Amino acid sequence: MISIWQQCKAELKKRISDHLYDIWIEPVGLISDDNCLVRLSVPNEYHLDKLNKEYLPIINLIYKEITGEDIKFAVSVRQDSRPEEEHQADCPVNNEPNEDLLTPDNEGSQKTALRRRGNSGLNPKYRFSNFIVGSCNEFARAAAEVVAKNPGETYNPLFIYGGVGLGKTHLMQAIGNYILKKDKTKNVIYLTTEAFINDLITSLQKNKMAAFRERYRKIDTLIMDDIHFIAGKERSQEEFFHTFNALFESTKQIIISSDKFPREIPKLEGRLRSRFESGLITDIKPPAFETRVAILNQKASEVKTVLPPEVAECIASRIKTNIRELEGALSHLVFVSSFSGCDISLKMAEDMFKEIYNNVKKNVEISDIQKATCELFNINISLIKSKKRDRGIMIPRQVAMYLCKKLTNYSLADIGKKFGGKDHSTVIHSCKKIEEKIKEDNELASYIKEIEKNLEL
Repeated sequence: MISIWQQCKAELKKRISDHLYDIWIEPVGLISDDNCLVRLSVPNEYHLDKLNKEYLPIINLIYKEITGEDIKFAVSVRQDSRPEEEHQADCPVNNEPNEDLLTPDNEGSQKTALRRRGNSGLNPKYRFSNFIVGSCNEFARAAAEVVAKNPGETYNPLFIYGGVGLGKTHLMQAIGNYILKKDKTKNVIYLTTEAFINDLITSLQKNKMAAFRERYRKIDTLIMDDIHFIAGKERSQEEFFHTFNALFESTKQIIISSDKFPREIPKLEGRLRSRFESGLITDIKPPAFETRVAILNQKASEVKTVLPPEVAECIASRIKTNIRELEGALSHLVFVSSFSGCDISLKMAEDMFKEIYNNVKKNVEISDIQKATCELFNINISLIKSKKRDRGIMIPRQVAMYLCKKLTNYSLADIGKKFGGKDHSTVIHSCKKIEEKIKEDNELASYIKEIEKNLEL
């Protein structure tokens, strides 16, 4: 039956967007098939509700097309975050101090980032299986998987850039963990650029540059985080340039991250910039609303916490550009829930945001957006708060809701209340509609830009 399930997933991939498939179908696991009953599993309650409402009817239809029979489905929430058919042993982590550091006289500090095999600097929690894929990162994720399967052969170097807290470190370390899982003898090293610079300084001070160069030349896969910190440091750039060349010529894999595109890194030597641009460059953008919700549910599942859908949507509507902040908000709620003995609730989330944003002055209010939108579309402000569904009213209302979600820190529920008591699902629907339309409707996109300009943002 697994083969039929795979056929079903392949057919589903043709019928829905890649973005929706990655978020809602890929994490679904097949537990068993008992004649006319197929048991599936999902990571959390939110996923369960979404699958039952929107995708199970399609899955049922596809199964009937394949088998010619009516088949019943039972979907349950599993105990961990991975599909049953994709369970893998986690990479072992060595938490014990390694006395045999890569220094010739064994005098290296335990703070040195670069150590012998078995202590790679990788965190085993960073895996491909728990990396949430969305339109913001799907190309980077695909490239990372290719590199992990063929290190040193394709996309070398791999250069990943994007803002803080978007998942660059997770993706790079997932590559390293995958390589080590396939072959534990590989010398895979993850370190920050700051650690590389500090190691260089120590080696210069102790006159041990020969040993410094030797240990970096023996690496099979070098993963360097935050390479932009090397800019302006002439000696560090020189040593990394020679390290890069030695590894590249030996077909060893190099993976680099930065917060900027290579050409945008100030005071970066041209020869290094040229090396970085010789491989594959891919970016990671801020996650869309649906991806942020999926990330929150994934993290909640990992810590075995029930996160109500309205709470996930509340957090995702407030925190829009940083995955670490999403995780921080969830951790805060988990702590408060554990400390108080109360389940996580929307009120708990709202109270948290009041504490976090109590000293932050909002740049724009919902009423400002409503007024600016109605002025541009030349309608009375009372109409977008009404229940009327004429196209001439619906579009301005959806635009105003979209801008409120984008430009303010108000929750979806709060936004809905300001539009005549609409619920949060109406706000989500409106935002999705506008996001889809502005991709094709240049005139509407220009209207939205005009409103933002009028708000002096």
